[in-house]
Amino acid sequence: MYSAIAANKRNTFFIVGGFVLLLGGLAYWWGIASGNGSSALWIILFVFGYALFQYFAASSLAIAMSGAHQIQKADNPRLWRVVENLAISQGMPMPKVYIISDPAPNAFATGRDPKNAVVAATTGLMDIMNDRELEGVMAHELGHVKNYDIRVSTIVFGLVSAVGILADFAIRMAFFSGASRSRDAGQLQIVLILVGVVGWIIAALIGPLVSAAVSRQREYLADATGAQITRFPEGLASALQKLGEYGRPMRRASSSMAHMYINDPIKPGFVERAFSTHPPIPKRIERLSKIGSSF
Repeated sequence: MYSAIAANKRNTFFIVGGFVLLLGGLAYWWGIASGNGSSALWIILFVFGYALFQYFAASSLAIAMSGAHQIQKADNPRLWRVVENLAISQGMPMPKVYIISDPAPNAFATGRDPKNAVVAATTGLMDIMNDRELEGVMAHELGHVKNYDIRVSTIVFGLVSAVGILADFAIRMAFFSGASRSRDAGQLQIVLILVGVVGWIIAALIGPLVSAAVSRQREYLADATGAQITRFPEGLASALQKLGEYGRPMRRASSSMAHMYINDPIKPGFVERAFSTHPPIPKRIERLSKIGSSF
């Protein structure tokens, strides 16, 4: 189990690190082509500021987009007690608990740290899960908070956005420089177009693949952390099995927050896609079975 946690953290580090190198190389190429390397730096700083805003506003945005409403213990004692017991066992502050009125079984967590955590479950999830399965799902969600997954997601978001903005600026500058007929201006235009095309390919094709790969690694990590919290990986494995069988699209699903749910809320039956933010459920169950044999 601990080796699975370490492997997923290591894979995420390599994925993000490789994308940082791509961004750095593209920015350096931009500086050489434009003769003003500081322009790329300002663009990256702007994207960093925007990503920082998203980081602090993510919880409020996710709640609003999902249509979730906050509850207290008296509103749903079953869900509240499960979350409360898990939080106490980990020495974590009690997160805010929300319920989404939706027959599709699903759950998500958000929050930049354990002190600002939010967990939410759909009415459909509570309808089909027994107590051990519900505990496994909530432990998975608290695992996301414990592992600071929103921080990783924000970093990836900022990197992909930075590449996209650099590509857009390079294309615009290429057309602007095309107004001059000098030989140097023509060479600069060609280089800027190349920078823009490469940046577009990275942002439009490689970027989503990197985001999906990081999300899948964090899902595996949350599964392993959830098993560590409950010491009963069979509960989460059984819950995932039900999610695979009863999976249906959520009524208010949004692609921008699909990676936050325990199961794909848009197309739960097509998780094997290359751009999917979730690994295949059978693969997750297989990993949990191996973890269970180590206890």
